[in-house]
Amino acid sequence: MDTLEALTTRASPRQLVEPAPDEASLAKILAAAVAVPDHGRLRPWRFFVVRGEARQRFGDLLADALRKREPNAPQQMIDGERAKPLRAPLIIVVATKLQNHPKIPAVEQVIATGLAAQHLLLAAHALGFGGMWRTGAPAYDPVVKQGLGLAAEDSIIGFIYLGTPAGDPPPAKKLDHTASTVEWTAPATVGA
Repeated sequence: MDTLEALTTRASPRQLVEPAPDEASLAKILAAAVAVPDHGRLRPWRFFVVRGEARQRFGDLLADALRKREPNAPQQMIDGERAKPLRAPLIIVVATKLQNHPKIPAVEQVIATGLAAQHLLLAAHALGFGGMWRTGAPAYDPVVKQGLGLAAEDSIIGFIYLGTPAGDPPPAKKLDHTASTVEWTAPATVGA
């Protein structure tokens, strides 16, 4: 699959099943992730690979975080949170480990990590796997961050679910770029 085809045909599958990427495929996916633009070569990203029985323990962490966030959450909601990591055979939690740098602000480190997450999805797609990028309240929860060994100032960029698409994936959306593209030539008023 060539690069433009990967970029324009990737779509989030409705369901992911086994097999997950094997070790060789996972190494290729992670190598693609770290090949992103990275101002200052800070490598601010961290990839937490969650698979096998660790998915159940990660589900326990998500459920515990929900109970602390919403003490009155019904049991059905807590059980649903606990089951989220079982939606795919492999999850990569992508996080930014922020570094204090005089020339490279936090936003650039977060953007670089976001690019790494996108490269994960594209590489998985190019290798024939499916992927979904999820966030939600757990991505911003201090209990989840702590459970992963992250500091309060660090950012979880997303939970990347990987596996084999069950059935035909939905078609990639054909979006028109012209609605968000502006040809800039000069400021409307100079010196105003």
